[in-house]
Amino acid sequence: MKQRIDTQIVPVNKKSPDRKILDAASILIKEGHLVAFPTETVYGLGADVFNAKAIQSIFSVKKRPSTDPLIVHIECINALTAVAINIPELAYELASRFWPGPLTLILEKHPKIPLEVTAGGASVAVRIPDHQTALMLIKSSGCPIAAPSANRFSKPSPTQAHHVWNDLNGKIALILDSGPTDIGLESTVLDLQQSPPCVLRPGGISFEELQSIIPDVQMRKSYLTEKKQTQISPGQLFKHYSPNAPLILFRGQTYKHAMYAHMENLMKKQQCVGAMLVEEDIAFFQKLIQMGGLFENLGSINRLHDVAKNLFTCMRNLDSANVDAILVCMPPENELGLAINDRLVRAATDVVCA
Repeated sequence: MKQRIDTQIVPVNKKSPDRKILDAASILIKEGHLVAFPTETVYGLGADVFNAKAIQSIFSVKKRPSTDPLIVHIECINALTAVAINIPELAYELASRFWPGPLTLILEKHPKIPLEVTAGGASVAVRIPDHQTALMLIKSSGCPIAAPSANRFSKPSPTQAHHVWNDLNGKIALILDSGPTDIGLESTVLDLQQSPPCVLRPGGISFEELQSIIPDVQMRKSYLTEKKQTQISPGQLFKHYSPNAPLILFRGQTYKHAMYAHMENLMKKQQCVGAMLVEEDIAFFQKLIQMGGLFENLGSINRLHDVAKNLFTCMRNLDSANVDAILVCMPPENELGLAINDRLVRAATDVVCA
């Protein structure tokens, strides 16, 4: 049995991080420990990218399959040559436009990057996070930091420090708490080793934004179904982001009526039901809410940034309420809606077309 670790959670000012706190966290990184830290997307679970043993502990703590590679976080564009080789000019063009930010590029791996980071593959996933706490941690550590999301594998990603605590308390050394993340969804992953380049995971940078620079950029339409299948990028497995309760996803023009009927039927069976609702739909479900149905406010359908930011928190809140089922509808697939729907489809137990 592995020894339980005394996990510390330390508040860090988001806009002006305390250098002493970050220096202390960097010592843990240098010593091979794991540190959870905020980015603009979700909280990450970080280790020194060149420390193979520390990288292995990420997979062990998360119960993440070794076939699922990690994203390498660097501090500046100049550090790209330390983790990748044969870097195309397009990578620098995209970096100058979107970094720091939620865009991960798939490039040819530098020989010094341990194979544990890349799931044994020749490609590496790289980005610069747009968060002062993350950037200062990387700089103070003196090395790129490999980091997946700081949660149990396949569960909703953590967008607040207490989400990390709930999942990994007693398993990691430190959680740096800078409050809720700004975007709430993982980064967009773009494979530059394919021609034309291909989006392997939609995320914080929209497909439309990439098209403005790469008119022929492609979108991957399929996911891997088996954990044993080797991936070139994180986030390629179909089953992902799932709450403990079954999540039922509704789509189509009459989704509200179908969702209402389903929720009412489950409540008649004495089940505790939670719904994740956009603001515009809350009034429609008011009767069921008054009857004891639980709901979480995703935000306005006209502000998909808010829906994205709230998505995983709403899932976790309903799980904490021990609901028997979670019901949610799909937003439009424009801009961030594509990434939101990607997460919902892969979290869902069932999809109802109405």
